Amino acid sequence: MSATSTTFDLDRFARAAEERDPATQLSMYAADATVTIVDKVSQPSSPRVLRTHEEIGGWLQEMFGRDITHAVKHRVKDDTGVAFTMACRYADGTHVVCATVIALDGEKVKEQTVVQAWDEK
Repeated sequence: MSATSTTFDLDRFARAAEERDPATQLSMYAADATVTIVDKVSQPSSPRVLRTHEEIGGWLQEMFGRDITHAVKHRVKDDTGVAFTMACRYADGTHVVCATVIALDGEKVKEQTVVQAWDEK
């Protein structure tokens, strides 16, 4: 009898980001996942923390609902987590850079930390 190993599909996760597919991404989060976001608005001393599937789904819907392109780059993966950068561009030319580190629980996202910066107007 052989053991079946389930692993996180980073290619699928990245493709969902690039195709602006929040449903596929949300399906890859554990039911008790948390997402911590740090940026100019949600600074390190008071980050935005999403603690429910509904909060994470709302964030993904809002993010992927914008007129913006996403390109996932610099992917790294091992048995415990993944990391990547994402370069984004709004239709008006504004650029956003995002660095993400994810702790995994098998094939699901358990904890995610997002650090992002964007062009000032």
